[in-house]
Amino acid sequence: MSSTGKETSKKIVEEVLGKARVEEIWSGNYNKALPVSIQNFDLGAVFPAVFYMFRYGFRRGKGKFLETFRKEESAKEVKIQDIALKLSQDDSNFQGFLEPVGQAILGDLLLSFCFENKKNAMGREEPVARVAPVHYFSAHIDLPDEVGNLRYVPEMIVSMLADQPGEFVKMTQEKEKTWFPVGKRFDQNLLLKGFRKGVVRREPFSDHSSDRFDEKTLVGIDELLMIRVAQNLKQAPSKQREEKGGNIPNQFPIASHATRKFSEDLRSFTQAYSGNIPRQAFVPLLESCIAVGLSSVIFNVFKLLLNWGETGEIIPKQNQKPVEFFVDCSNGTNKDLRKLAEASFDDFLRQIKRIPVILMALRILDYETMHDPECREKIKNIPTSPDATEWINFLGKLLFERIEESKMLFYDLNKRSSELAERLKKEEFAETAEILENIDAQKNPVWRLAEALTLLQGTGNTDGKISKMIYSATFAERPNGLLFKRTIKKGGSNRQTRYLIFTDSVLEYLVHRHLLNNKKEYRSLSFFKFLETLQKRYGFCVNKAPHGMEISNELLQKNRSILEHRLRDLGILIGVNDAEGMKYLKPRFKLEKEVSNGAE
Repeated sequence: MSSTGKETSKKIVEEVLGKARVEEIWSGNYNKALPVSIQNFDLGAVFPAVFYMFRYGFRRGKGKFLETFRKEESAKEVKIQDIALKLSQDDSNFQGFLEPVGQAILGDLLLSFCFENKKNAMGREEPVARVAPVHYFSAHIDLPDEVGNLRYVPEMIVSMLADQPGEFVKMTQEKEKTWFPVGKRFDQNLLLKGFRKGVVRREPFSDHSSDRFDEKTLVGIDELLMIRVAQNLKQAPSKQREEKGGNIPNQFPIASHATRKFSEDLRSFTQAYSGNIPRQAFVPLLESCIAVGLSSVIFNVFKLLLNWGETGEIIPKQNQKPVEFFVDCSNGTNKDLRKLAEASFDDFLRQIKRIPVILMALRILDYETMHDPECREKIKNIPTSPDATEWINFLGKLLFERIEESKMLFYDLNKRSSELAERLKKEEFAETAEILENIDAQKNPVWRLAEALTLLQGTGNTDGKISKMIYSATFAERPNGLLFKRTIKKGGSNRQTRYLIFTDSVLEYLVHRHLLNNKKEYRSLSFFKFLETLQKRYGFCVNKAPHGMEISNELLQKNRSILEHRLRDLGILIGVNDAEGMKYLKPRFKLEKEVSNGAE
């Protein structure tokens, strides 16, 4: 459907259903189930925003990056060469960089370590779009321009790690036990531990210029460049204005089991390795940690929503299990394994084509319930944050006519659907009108209306955005990511296929994470037990077929053998002989004894 057609259809829907209702339901998101915007985002740019939110307890607002580094007052973008010129003019910190060669060297260092250009373009004359998590002071740089461009991913990460009650994330109190404090105790935050070298704080805490750098601290050239950029800004960005939603929403995904595993993994990994291994080695592994955890949360939310669409209930936390995928350990070099991994992921993508309709049904039910006098008494004590499972289960009761209030709701929606179908037929939207009128195919008016409105939104705003979100969350086609795609020709047209892989960074992260015991010390971990853990915890199938998929034992053993050789090549697997019980994982890094910060 063309953009003009979508605009016309939305206008018709607004005239029939009412503008206020359509403003709430004409979307692709449902934050109570998955508190992110279903769109593409840059996972690598998330950390600086997370640092800021943990430090100040609010969403980041406008900073001074543009006005400080732009070449001309009218310029709307900053380029690497602009930053290099500004820094080189600081005689107290930079000398010898004012000449063209010096400018080129400084610019290349900035582009290598601190910034990324739009569309990952090379060159010093391209607009800068992202800041890398080189140091805590990257939080002082307001890139991207609007924190909302990160699709609420930083907010969700902060809420999951802070693990607080209430509607919004609050400042952590002095005696409150947590590994990820927000506000004044941010220097105890495990995630920030490896990034805050040399950071000292002055009072008052709320002053956005109170964070300083101790010049006696030894840091790497990449860290120093980021610190100098931040010092030119004089202060951190202001907090987001209230009218734009300055508070951090405290909303958890409904995938409670995957959310807990994500928090456990990040806590264990940062506690053990942050500050104990070189930061240049730590950051890629941390990005792999986020990619594994975030994609697992999203996949499991989709699985739970599919089940809710069939039963009206969210699977209880204790019964939630990960979505299973066959992972190609050859990373595409073995044709047979690659095809199996593609088939596994394609099967999942086929299943989740129903997700946009389910999300639309949830938005419809949510709006109607919140504005129905008959439901108000029943819903007043049902929490919607931080965990909305009980609320979504109540909507499921409405959907499946398990409570009295369903009758009036269905009557009203049947009436509105009939009115909308008549209007759509007049405007030549016959296919959508037929969905609304075909009671024989679907008696439930919620599903008919949800399917019709999803069709009017167009696949680009539904399936397309879900694919982009998955692509972003898995850090696809990046050295630290999980997903790869390729284009194939089928039936005279090009088609993209996707499949899960283990990059070296992901493998190193997974090994070092699961070599840790509960005391944050190394334990003995066999290769066989490692494979079992990958399947049970994340759904990553290496030597076993995912549920519902048939794979020959020969190919499963081939996949396992390839993974074994790769781990040996990385130096993180040893074996006395060929016996399975004698193959063990080994770490590359030494651990230092950690001191508890008062968390449990």
